[in-house]
Amino acid sequence: MKRNASSAAARATVPALTKDLTVNVPNVALIIEGGGMRTAYSAGVLVALLEASLHFGKVYAISAGTSNAVNYLSQDAPRLKASFVDIVDDPQFGGWRSWLAGTGFFNAPYLYNTISARPKAQEPVMGFDWEAFCANPADVHIEAYDRDADCTVAWEKRDIAALPDLLMRVRASSTMPFFMPPAPIGGHLFLDGGMGSSWGIPLEAALADGYERIFIIRSRERSYRKEPVGAGAQRLLRLYFHRWPKAADRVINRWKHYNAICDKLDALENRGRALQVFPASMPISSREVHRGKLEDVFAQGLAQGRAEAGAWERWLRG
Repeated sequence: MKRNASSAAARATVPALTKDLTVNVPNVALIIEGGGMRTAYSAGVLVALLEASLHFGKVYAISAGTSNAVNYLSQDAPRLKASFVDIVDDPQFGGWRSWLAGTGFFNAPYLYNTISARPKAQEPVMGFDWEAFCANPADVHIEAYDRDADCTVAWEKRDIAALPDLLMRVRASSTMPFFMPPAPIGGHLFLDGGMGSSWGIPLEAALADGYERIFIIRSRERSYRKEPVGAGAQRLLRLYFHRWPKAADRVINRWKHYNAICDKLDALENRGRALQVFPASMPISSREVHRGKLEDVFAQGLAQGRAEAGAWERWLRG
């Protein structure tokens, strides 16, 4: 895979921030949309939130958004960037050879169960700060899709006893079908949380928990809506999921559910109950591996966050 870097300015490292493990935004839910490598943008926005000392009491995330969620809760700004930008320089990151070997286009066992599980002293950037995550009183909500049971499973902090448990649940929620092998947890095999009942945006979970106001970081432009799955793609999906036809149905029908959630968020926003953060443009796909392009998308989110953090804080305090 080609992973060329962009300018030296774009390659600037994100400094570690002094950690303040308090909650000062207790009454607004933070939702982080998934989107694979597009969430490099979300990582930039989250670094800006940490710089502005905006600490939410609960974070809801699905798919690649879960990596950003746990990095935000451990208040690890360098890891937010590294997880979706710097990591592509690692020769074990993935690619088609990794996919052929059964570990996934994104090398799931290495990314989630090996490098992330190393102590910070050994792996200063990609090692996960479990102690800070646990010390943070804020909670997290992670969803994944149980392929065989055809149901959504959600986990919060109370369900996670140790770092390997957390990392496996983040992996499960992020497991793109076809591109990554199912994630095993407790005798069940899990796929991307976007296949579950939240359809990629866990809005209903936040509303069910009693949150009246929502702050959500999106990974596509405001105008984006999914298109119906074409006949040819439907045939391929049914072939791939021939033993799990309900899973195929979920992928095929996801577009209309996702679009309905987007419409609901727009309605909440119009009533002052939601603040949606969108990228002005999103030039990359969920499987982007070009370092320079990822740097640019991260920089877009960081610059936007720094410019808009004051306005966001006024809304959050309102």
